[in-house]
Amino acid sequence: MKLFTSDYLEYYLTLVAWVVNNGIWQVLVTSGVFALPFAAIILQEWLRARTEGADEGNKGVLSALRIENRVWAAIVVIMFAGIPFINVDLSTIQFDRTRSQQCQVNVPEPADTGWGQSFTTINDQSAKVPVWWFFMHGLSKAVTGAAVAAIPCGTDLRQMRMEIDATRMDDPLLAQEVADFTHDCYGPARAKLFMNRPALTGDQMADVTWIGSHTFVGVPGYYNSYRSSSPRDDWPYDDTRDAGLAQVPSGGGYPTCIQWWTDSGHGLRQRLLQQVKPGLLDRMAGWAGFMSRSDLEDSLIRAIAAPRQQNMNRGQVYTDYGGQIGGSVPNTVADVAANLGQSLGAIGFFPAMDVVRQALPMVLSFLKLALTISLPLVLLIGTYDLKVLMTLSCVQFALFFVDFWFQLARWLDSTILDALYGWHAPHSNFNPLMGLNNSFADMLLNFVMATMFIVLPGFWIAGMGWAGVRVGNAVRGLSEGTADAKSAGRTGGGTMTSAVSR
Repeated sequence: MKLFTSDYLEYYLTLVAWVVNNGIWQVLVTSGVFALPFAAIILQEWLRARTEGADEGNKGVLSALRIENRVWAAIVVIMFAGIPFINVDLSTIQFDRTRSQQCQVNVPEPADTGWGQSFTTINDQSAKVPVWWFFMHGLSKAVTGAAVAAIPCGTDLRQMRMEIDATRMDDPLLAQEVADFTHDCYGPARAKLFMNRPALTGDQMADVTWIGSHTFVGVPGYYNSYRSSSPRDDWPYDDTRDAGLAQVPSGGGYPTCIQWWTDSGHGLRQRLLQQVKPGLLDRMAGWAGFMSRSDLEDSLIRAIAAPRQQNMNRGQVYTDYGGQIGGSVPNTVADVAANLGQSLGAIGFFPAMDVVRQALPMVLSFLKLALTISLPLVLLIGTYDLKVLMTLSCVQFALFFVDFWFQLARWLDSTILDALYGWHAPHSNFNPLMGLNNSFADMLLNFVMATMFIVLPGFWIAGMGWAGVRVGNAVRGLSEGTADAKSAGRTGGGTMTSAVSR
């Protein structure tokens, strides 16, 4: 039998905690202090019998029965929750990284790793675990792992959005060629379209707003009627196609706009698509299964070559209480000022919360250490009462289960955009970039999600209090333990803001 831990830090601190726990228990037994609660039990029950009045019958028999019951209960607590019995054999949980990246949570996969063979002693001291706490550790890890595995898989649209926003045309010659294509092909074709004034559907109106428009490529009279005004080395001079045009020493020709855009190997569309990382393209294709590969590629090319900021459906995606219904001039001014404040505040807030998110599991491991070390003394002071044992068990389970809330918060933070703008969502759009390139509109949501790593565990502890389990402020240490790290992260953001303002 083994106790599983989530990482090497928890592995080490768990072993340290039980070594110290065993030492404290040995001191209590050697000094005889462990027996003091029995004297307290006898005194408590004797005083309780005296205060109940004369109508309770034989007080001696009554107090003796009560003392006997409590002594037997205390002995059971000592045997199963006090005396170290099972040798500590630790191993770390190995996480299925392939599944974890797909689902945006660390899906546990219990297995022996190299850490499990590292050591089970510290300074030649080994540790043992009482039967009850061994059971509670295993139960807590099992329930937490099952709950994490139950979180549905999601797509991290936030990461994909950041990668798409960061994709740029690094080749200045390619950027100039896009500008030439716009001047020689897209501009004249769009002007001709509006001169002819054909009846267009809503999809066609959206399609003609970028240089790779299917209308301009597929409908005769547009891209097939225009050509590059300057020679292109990738297309050799053609006597039939380029008749009457100047020949250059390089041998370059004057491709039609359709050739310039669609030709295999050196067409502008294919070279623009090469600017997108293959991994990003595959992930987008896996998410946008409702679209053809060609349409998906066009959407990505559109974001790179002809980015057009799409506006969110403001006031519909999120319910809020800002301003009047319909808005007003003061509301607009206040909204602009608030957006500016969010942008500036994000420079300090997001680094601070990122540090907090990284520090929380470390703080949680130290809280588990403190609880394990405190067990013998708390049981002693509680006179080995079953109620105290159950409370401590609930506190231990609550601390272990906090990891699930961390995983849930990260999953929500990673997949909230998919829920708002993904396929079958109320605000979905056939263009998969809807919501991916509108990071400013989601700024407030980012602020809220960052705090969920503290709020959700706090709510969990409060919920146990509603059930009658007085866990108290067991997770207050999460916010207190990360306060300095949060302050340091915020300072870094503030330093960057000051440097830019200068």
